Amino acid sequence: MLTSKIQLSIRTSYQNLQSQLENFVPRRAQNYLVAEIAKTLCGEYHRSTRMIVAEAGTGIGKSLSYLMATIPVAVLNNRKVVISTATVALQEQLVSKDLPLYRRLTDREFSFILAKGRQRYCCAEKLASASGVDGGQLAMFESKPKKKDVELLETMYKSLAQGKWDGDRDSWPKPIKDELWQLIVSDKHSCNLSMPAHRNCPFQKARSELDKADVIIANHSLVMADADLGGGIILPEPENTIYVFDEAHHLPHVARDHSSAAASLKGASSWLEKLNQAVTKFASMTDEKRVARFRNELQDSVQQLVPSLNQLATRFDPAHFEENIYRFENGELPSWLDEEAKELKKLSSKGAQAVAKIADLIAERVKDGELSNRLAEPALAEFGFYIQRMDNLAQVWKLMAEPLRDKGAPLARWLEVSPDREGDFVVNVSPLEVGWQLDQQLWSRCVGAVLTSATLRALNSFSFFCRQAGISEKPGDGVKFLALASPFDYQNQAELHVPKMSCEPSAPQFTELLIEKLPEIVEANKANLVLFSSYWQMNQVADALSTDFVKRGWALQIQGQESRSEILKKHKALVQCQKTSILFGTGSFSEGLDLPGDLLENLVITKIPFSVPTSPVEQAHAEYIESRGGNPFMQITVPEASKKLIQSVGRLLRKERDSGKVYILDRRIVTKRYGSALLDSLPPFKRIIE
Repeated sequence: MLTSKIQLSIRTSYQNLQSQLENFVPRRAQNYLVAEIAKTLCGEYHRSTRMIVAEAGTGIGKSLSYLMATIPVAVLNNRKVVISTATVALQEQLVSKDLPLYRRLTDREFSFILAKGRQRYCCAEKLASASGVDGGQLAMFESKPKKKDVELLETMYKSLAQGKWDGDRDSWPKPIKDELWQLIVSDKHSCNLSMPAHRNCPFQKARSELDKADVIIANHSLVMADADLGGGIILPEPENTIYVFDEAHHLPHVARDHSSAAASLKGASSWLEKLNQAVTKFASMTDEKRVARFRNELQDSVQQLVPSLNQLATRFDPAHFEENIYRFENGELPSWLDEEAKELKKLSSKGAQAVAKIADLIAERVKDGELSNRLAEPALAEFGFYIQRMDNLAQVWKLMAEPLRDKGAPLARWLEVSPDREGDFVVNVSPLEVGWQLDQQLWSRCVGAVLTSATLRALNSFSFFCRQAGISEKPGDGVKFLALASPFDYQNQAELHVPKMSCEPSAPQFTELLIEKLPEIVEANKANLVLFSSYWQMNQVADALSTDFVKRGWALQIQGQESRSEILKKHKALVQCQKTSILFGTGSFSEGLDLPGDLLENLVITKIPFSVPTSPVEQAHAEYIESRGGNPFMQITVPEASKKLIQSVGRLLRKERDSGKVYILDRRIVTKRYGSALLDSLPPFKRIIE
């Protein structure tokens, strides 16, 4: 219920906002968004479904809106808030700017913290072993370590032991190489809370701080990792949490990645052989009578898995692979492989259960004081590596052995030629649709949820997103939908140009046409951004035009030639000197690039951002839609392109007084049947179509 205390708290923060921000202009859309979020979360629209899906255009101030609405509801009801983003940039904005501002506005005391996944923290015990404490160092390295790596590990160990470093990878002053970090990274299998040293490890310390905070800033990947563990393991329990998913359009893809699994054949048999040699050492640390059964089960499963996986690797011929990939159409395995998968599922599951039991028995002996921490901790850290891999192997073969479903989309299953080992193959499995899983893990369990982004609709409809994210659009199911237009005066501030072009992007001469057209479109003494559909085309055009641009005194910077921050730094310096600055970029420059005011006045989109279904998952999804009589181009490709195009044009106007031009050099937006739908989903710019 929306109580008077909650209403007063929201009203107070909004009134204070006017005095805190210079040139503050009240926005009806922002007021409305705050009110609708608060009403939804207080059950005004539906008693049990407290969920709002809100598309809020650029300039509304959506992050401050959801903070003003969500935090009072949570704090006054003793609930937690988890704000999840897709990008580090937005996390940084929330932590360093938006939340401190809101704290100054509100009459409610609240605490906030940035949450990171376990993989951002080192394991104190692994670091001790890797740096040579108790002589365990060499066992952790596959080859002899370099002297400078050993020295770095020793420095890190001393810094952690002396309290000068918190074990967070991001807080170490210099980047740590991936291969070195993997040796010492915390993982759920080797982190054993029954041991005193592990209760005080970097990840557990950070985890205990999360428990105290009212508001937790996370990312979509961490939320899904917690959900996969059952919820409430890393983050608060869903049953006591209000989730805010900002940049929510990324969530379905992140959820799908988390539900996927992959393992190699020969690579797996190689570490299984090492496990087989080491199992006696681990088992000797436990009670012989109790461990005998699990040791025998593990050895039995490993001794069958190794030849089976090696034999399986000989059954595939890379000559039948297309670009090193072989996809099983409609997710169907040949009968012989289906039988093999069932057997490998049984063996890998049996092995995974056995290693977990042995680890439990070791930890039990430590707890009972029958085994010293000094001996147990390095062993459990090493054993954790095998448990993790065993779990993953069991998951791959569980999904490979899963029977075809009568309802819903099949699993995408495919093989890849291993880049690391000759004659080896990586087995991959991924779901096509994860909406049901999101509903099961989050929507049906949480106190409430706010899903927001500047681009949630595709072709002016929420249907595409709802289908991906497992959200019901039925009016009686209680989900609130909101589409709030940007407050910008698009008609008077910006123009959308579709110039005459002699050919479409599919024509071989289109790159030459871009080389001819771009010098005419670039605005002299202004900031220009040109977005390409591929690196290849961008570099071809850049190579052809760079000399001409230099002669004209125009500065060209190309994505990938320097870091993004360095490119933007140079761009700003050029604009301040009123020089002509031209940025060439691809897809990643069409989202999250913030160039307000005169930092961008001329935006050129060379091609409608259609993505070709090249990944095995995308191909399998298209195949599934076709099998049901659908049209994958209209059902997936066009809606996805619509969202990307809206994001691309969204680079131009970032603040209310910004102005400029957008050029779309793809005539299909006016000649094709789907083009008008794409055009109508864009902001209402003044249109100039030649």
